Amino acid sequence: MSISTQPLGSFEIQGDPYSVFVIKEGYSETDQEGNMRADGSITLIKGPHVIMVDTGSPWDQELILQQLRSHGFQPVDVTHVVCTHGHSDHVGNLNLFSNATFVVSYNICRRDLYLAHDFNAGVPYVIDGWAEVIPTPGHTCSDVSVLVRGTTQGTVAVAGDLFERERDEEAWRELSSNPDLQEENRQKVLTMADVVIPGHGPPFRVIRGQ
Repeated sequence: MSISTQPLGSFEIQGDPYSVFVIKEGYSETDQEGNMRADGSITLIKGPHVIMVDTGSPWDQELILQQLRSHGFQPVDVTHVVCTHGHSDHVGNLNLFSNATFVVSYNICRRDLYLAHDFNAGVPYVIDGWAEVIPTPGHTCSDVSVLVRGTTQGTVAVAGDLFERERDEEAWRELSSNPDLQEENRQKVLTMADVVIPGHGPPFRVIRGQ
């Protein structure tokens, strides 16, 4: 099966029961000295549950609050916060969401109660029949991605740094803790998803052929 991609051209994906909104597009740029300027994408998933995927950096707090208000929410309304991995540009505002269930890499907790779950065995964490969190390690040893089914674009994968951006070619390998495992999970997600929201770029469409 051949797989290609193309830009989605939108930061908003409607669906039933869930709609997906990229409220901040992540970016990463390397300067001539080899330093990197980067911040992660932040995604809001609206439906039976209110799900935030990655919370950016501390300086993204006002943007998050403003975007939540524009969608009719306060931080206390968020039911789940998923951080695809533990890097600082993905976990910067966890303190805003005191009522949420947190999935941070392979750890799941509600307040001070840590829930037993075996992501290491490949077991997904099911939020409901339309949204689930799957293990996709490689960038770090414990990355996760969120799958949302039933949108107008099909299945959406909010994938964190499993994909830096569309057409990231070798760039992702330089940042990978386990390139072979990451490549395996990249291919897995490309066979499951119709749209990918990467960690540091705009959403892109997945096109599968014979």
